[in-house]
Amino acid sequence: MHISGEGLLIILLVGLIAGWLAGEIVTGGGFGLVGNIAIGIVGALIGTWLLPRLGIRIGGGIIAAIIVATIGAVLLLVVVGLFGGGYPRRRYWRF
Repeated sequence: MHISGEGLLIILLVGLIAGWLAGEIVTGGGFGLVGNIAIGIVGALIGTWLLPRLGIRIGGGIIAAIIVATIGAVLLLVVVGLFGGGYPRRRYWRF
């Protein structure tokens, strides 16, 4: 399997966006930039594998890839949170 430079860039972009979205959706804020990219890429693999098996079809294109990757990343963060002892609390700015 050969991935071009453009394909790798798209995978990283989708992983970055999906990881950031998952970090915002799941309480805890994620794992930083590199961690969010990793969570997003693994989440994309999980979402691409799991959603068709559940009969869920989102469509094609970059937006659909981001949605599928975000769903997979959220599921991954929830599982990590369950087995990792929970998530750290978010810090909110107070004025």
